[in-house]
Amino acid sequence: MDIGEEAAVTDKGFSRRSFLKNTALAGGATAGAALYAPAVLAQAPLVMKMQTSWPASDVWMDMARQYTERVEKMSGGRLKVDLLPAGAVVGAFQVMDAVNDGVLDAAHSVSAYWYGKNKAASLFGTGPVFGGNPTTMLSWFYQGGGRELYRELTQDMMGLKVVGLLGFPMPAQPLGWFKNEVKTVADMKGLKYRTVGLAADLMQSMGMSVAQLPGGEIVPAMERGVIDAFEFNNPSSDRRFGAQDVAKNYYLGSYHQASEAFEFLFNSDFLEDLEPDLRAIVETAVEAASTVNTALGLDQYSADLQKLQNEDGVNIRRTPQDILSAELEAWSTMIVELEKDPFIKKVLDSQRSWVERVTYYELLNAPDYALAYEHFFPGKLKM
Repeated sequence: MDIGEEAAVTDKGFSRRSFLKNTALAGGATAGAALYAPAVLAQAPLVMKMQTSWPASDVWMDMARQYTERVEKMSGGRLKVDLLPAGAVVGAFQVMDAVNDGVLDAAHSVSAYWYGKNKAASLFGTGPVFGGNPTTMLSWFYQGGGRELYRELTQDMMGLKVVGLLGFPMPAQPLGWFKNEVKTVADMKGLKYRTVGLAADLMQSMGMSVAQLPGGEIVPAMERGVIDAFEFNNPSSDRRFGAQDVAKNYYLGSYHQASEAFEFLFNSDFLEDLEPDLRAIVETAVEAASTVNTALGLDQYSADLQKLQNEDGVNIRRTPQDILSAELEAWSTMIVELEKDPFIKKVLDSQRSWVERVTYYELLNAPDYALAYEHFFPGKLKM
């Protein structure tokens, strides 16, 4: 950061704090003194500068916008959000640093994007799959101790000035896009493959050569031959990237990233400077956005999957059982190494305990939805 940028950041923080403090003082001033306060001061909204890790055209920008719209509406216009795409201020993988440094007030990303700082970060989105689904794992964050463990990691252990919340239980991520059909683990060995977080370690242990790239760089890398196969997250993002133009085999259902959620990052000084009601709005809007993101995701992901299949000539396939079994075995092996880190073991113990109890209930209680679907839409699931 140069001197000019540092001054801008300082001025921004000073202006925010001055505005909040002056507003509070004005409430205790006499009516006569208040008459001399500039009208613009009372009306000016506080601006929260928020960058995502997504290209401007991605469906996840639409989801981030669903969050910002709720913040602005619930605050009655007192808080405005300057929502920016990846690269507007920093790169997609650098938002954690920018929020910590106060260059950004907030960010919309995923924890796997900063697991290079500490592998435990990936446990809050792309960790081992013990049987719990994405909703199970998001529930662990809020009711099973995950939020406290996240705070311990980011604030106590890493000394970051960041508050993080999770939202939107993402549908399990597809194994991804391949130029040729893959039926066994042997077919994947040696392929240059894009993924992120602990999934990178997982797939590498299964014989793939892994590259970690932001979403906007994936298709160009595929076109140049830098990678042979890739996953990003969902049919809508993949289709908007143009994945269907560089590969025709799309494999759904995988254990490499089966329980991820969005990570909403906030600079802790920014949150502490907010009036209590505005802070409550900023934090609670994550929960509201999580619900509406789920509705949008199910609508668009399913519609785009049909377009990929019916309009773009993509072969939609389920990930073969041989590969799924190999993923679980690879996770089991990785866990032994990961748990040599005491904090990682602490998190995994917490997740296992939660999943063992909660998923036991979920699986026993759930009827066979596939059976019901086949009854009313016979033959559609056959691939």
